[in-house]
Amino acid sequence: MTTVTLTEFRSHASGMLTRVENGETLVVLRHGRPIAEVSPIAKKDGGQPSWKRKALRLSTKGAGLSSAILEDRAREDVS
Repeated sequence: MTTVTLTEFRSHASGMLTRVENGETLVVLRHGRPIAEVSPIAKKDGGQPSWKRKALRLSTKGAGLSSAILEDRAREDVS
């Protein structure tokens, strides 16, 4: 973890962000006090976008929902 002043960060932002891309974490100081921590994004699920990941599958034992609805409708008194 490296500390840099806000002025230094502003003047060399592109180079600082390249350092972050390479895995370094920066702490930005204003008037000697830390105001921000710039760190690389933690990759989840192998870095795949959410639309490429497997979807959540819900399942239950017993009859399916459509079967339960049809049975309930059959039991209703519609007279």
